[in-house]
Amino acid sequence: MSPARAITVLATALLVVAGLGYLASQTVLAAPAGLVASDQQYLAAPSPAARSSQEPAPGQPVGTQRVDPGWVTRTAAKAGIPAPAVRAYANAQLAEPSGCEVGWTTLAGIGWVESQHGTIGGRTLGEDGHSSTPVLGPALDGKGQVAAIPATPETTSWHGDPRWDHAVGPLQFIPSTWETWGADGDGDGVADPNDIDDAAYTAARYLCADGHDLKTGSGWADAIFSYNHAQSYVDSVYAAAEAYADRTR
Repeated sequence: MSPARAITVLATALLVVAGLGYLASQTVLAAPAGLVASDQQYLAAPSPAARSSQEPAPGQPVGTQRVDPGWVTRTAAKAGIPAPAVRAYANAQLAEPSGCEVGWTTLAGIGWVESQHGTIGGRTLGEDGHSSTPVLGPALDGKGQVAAIPATPETTSWHGDPRWDHAVGPLQFIPSTWETWGADGDGDGVADPNDIDDAAYTAARYLCADGHDLKTGSGWADAIFSYNHAQSYVDSVYAAAEAYADRTR
């Protein structure tokens, strides 16, 4: 997948459709299509990241040392993804709910489409999982194709706007969705949508919540469609995730 093709989703219409994400190339509210059972080999591809001997309880912090650092370094170099992002995606996969197989490459596909893994606009992603400057969507003020969502004191602390909410962080969570699903992915005691460790873990929980079988093409597509109701979004995430899988096999 060429960078030009992938970035088209970042350069076109801004919208909010399902309480998550704000970047997609067009609004297509039909059911996702085009992925078939033959895609299963990619969709179910396991991460080679090493699991710890003790699995965390559902919803509990993942911790930062679950994934072998050497694997993170090698995989980041092959994939062309910042190492803190690879760590976050792999940790989230290793802590996904029982019976759900998100795959770190799926989370990486979302991370690329939403914010280029927190590096969009020349930002850098720090070892602590935070971008050098926060990644914010447009004000959700009801104008154009966005919903009108007033800010609260708590959400203002995330995006700085006292009047309107914004989609926040590298995986672009709307604050109301974060309040429902947000989780501490790095064990620091705080669930922060601007922290890619927390955001990746939360995204995995969200994708698994409806019981989709992510080992099948249709189940995977349905789960991504629930994250952002646009067929173009599903297609873009798939293309990015497939490219990362190909680079790191």
